[in-house]
Amino acid sequence: MKKLHIPILVVSLLLTQAACNQQYLNPSTISQSQAVSSPDGLMTLCNGLQYRYTTGGALSVLYASTAGGGLTTREDFVLNVGNADEANLALGASNVNNINSVVRNLWTQSHLVRSNAELILANIGVVNDAGTKSGIVAYASIFRALSLGTLGLFFEQSPITTGNNAPFVPRAQVFKEAITTLEAAATQVASAPVSADFTSKVVTGIDLANTIQALIARYALFSGDYDKALAAAAKVDLTKKSIYNFDDNTRNPLFEYTFGNLNVFQPTNASLGLTGALAPDAIDKRIAFLTKVSSNPAVAPVIATAFYTANNAAVPVYLPGEMLLIQAEAYARKGDLTNAVAQLNRVLTKTAATDAFGLGAALPAYTGAQTADAILTEIYRNRQIELAFQGFRLEDSRRFSRPGPGTAGAERNRNFFPYPLTERNNNTATPADPAI
Repeated sequence: MKKLHIPILVVSLLLTQAACNQQYLNPSTISQSQAVSSPDGLMTLCNGLQYRYTTGGALSVLYASTAGGGLTTREDFVLNVGNADEANLALGASNVNNINSVVRNLWTQSHLVRSNAELILANIGVVNDAGTKSGIVAYASIFRALSLGTLGLFFEQSPITTGNNAPFVPRAQVFKEAITTLEAAATQVASAPVSADFTSKVVTGIDLANTIQALIARYALFSGDYDKALAAAAKVDLTKKSIYNFDDNTRNPLFEYTFGNLNVFQPTNASLGLTGALAPDAIDKRIAFLTKVSSNPAVAPVIATAFYTANNAAVPVYLPGEMLLIQAEAYARKGDLTNAVAQLNRVLTKTAATDAFGLGAALPAYTGAQTADAILTEIYRNRQIELAFQGFRLEDSRRFSRPGPGTAGAERNRNFFPYPLTERNNNTATPADPAI
């Protein structure tokens, strides 16, 4: 594949590489002021956001969030204890320390993406064309929100600004900051359609308008704003895909580093580590989409398939089923059990042919108890299946008050991650680490 090397340096916020129109940029020589002085410079930096968030194998946020969410909740298990940091995540509790590389990458890469997105948004005034401005604002806002949202999934508190000894805020405020960013982007996109100039110069795959609403719905649910979650999820066109694209140079990090081999981690079993009442139904067709029998069952009974089957396999930014389950949960928590079951049934009865990604359970409608507790448990169970390997299971386990570390039948081995030593050594505002 032809490669174009363009020198760019973003001073202290180094973008190591950025993919633009499937040509790969090697940042090296120009200044921050040059990089943010033109629409083309900002669009190049937009591509750098996706590059840092999604690629680089174990360095990527995608890998770290999948490992963090899956290994702490028995969704996945470690195949080779020589992968010490992943193995310690699977052990949990005090074994997860503040020099764990997965935890460090989750923190530092998310903050680097957030900081670079803020740099882009702070310099949007150089863009005169309204449609190009819409594209840049939407793209940078999506990655700022994804970064903030990921931090909120795994850490009790986080800075939301860049600066010396930046203050930490509670995770609920982190989610709300992400929502505020997305809402501003939605207003901009509504005022002017995204220009062809923008779409021709950024990596393809992300549906900007739908992704903005999907992420508002996600983070509104996590922060307990159920009305906002319902309104945003209802605006998402579930027939459209929004994806991170990859190729043999910018590789799918989960396939490249773990799911494409039998050395790091794989799904615990075909039940995705779920047991008892949470175990998938024997006729649930999602399991065959998500896993397949391993070529070496003595090492791993199954391997992950889904969106992790090749270096160039695309990964969804969000799934249609996530939007339906957000609505189901929000209705249930508001006490509207009729609408909760209606949305849950859209997931249970959905077939592969009617899902944009081919993910369908094809199960009968819900026939369980018509109580909030029973319905929420079924929603939780379906989130663990429908959204497998998406990095949400630790957040879900806490939010649904599932058995936590130190309790009988614990379904997670930690509640939150410690703050990396790199942050503690450079920020006097860093709080005490959570016990577990």
